[in-house]
Amino acid sequence: MPEWSQAGGWGLLAGSALLLGAALGWFVPVPRRVIASIMAFGAGVLLSAVSFELIAEAHEQGGLLPTAVGAAGGALAYTGANVLLARRGARHRKRSGAQPSEQEAPGSGSAIAVGALLDGIPESVVIGASLLTGGPVSLVTVVAVFLSNVPEGLSSAAGMRRAGRSSRYVFALWAGIALVSGLAALAGYTLLGGAPPEVLASITALAAGAILAMITDTMVPEAFEDAHLLVGLITVAGFLTAFALSHA
Repeated sequence: MPEWSQAGGWGLLAGSALLLGAALGWFVPVPRRVIASIMAFGAGVLLSAVSFELIAEAHEQGGLLPTAVGAAGGALAYTGANVLLARRGARHRKRSGAQPSEQEAPGSGSAIAVGALLDGIPESVVIGASLLTGGPVSLVTVVAVFLSNVPEGLSSAAGMRRAGRSSRYVFALWAGIALVSGLAALAGYTLLGGAPPEVLASITALAAGAILAMITDTMVPEAFEDAHLLVGLITVAGFLTAFALSHA
């Protein structure tokens, strides 16, 4: 199988977890404390992947300066876009109980859709770019993104249902984002092929910075909205799970 199609396939697989999580959030009455626990686990998984896969790889490829500049740029770009989306009603797009309805915030449905794309694209680009080293895809990154996407889809779909959005909107949104995830991974492979190591390092770090900003801005607040005494322990469990996978 050509590597470009592998890149798209791995991105689609990781993105499909959003659809799986959305189905659970829509059809299964998951208690909000359970949602918070699952989100905490997913945040821990992504934190580990950012630390030991993305930032470490970027530093190895291009050194400290491209890594630092890329990570800062990714965080700034994500934060700036997120500020604009928050003004349109997408501030709590991953929250299971605080999302506005279309009547409360006209245009919030479109803003939530754009915000969900903003959250997923950096992860997928990194998955595709990981094939450029000539080896297999970074399985740890794929697993980390998949594991973190399930609670993201679950929590967001539960919140959308409480806000009165239709099932057609919810599942069309997440199916579309899963497809875009595959295309973003394909773009990460095709557009970055032949790029100098410093450029690859900057792009990897840029994605890492955006993901880290996303974790702290959208996943952590949901995890701790209904915090209980085990949430911190669950976050560490997710972190160690991804760490173990990276050293398996």
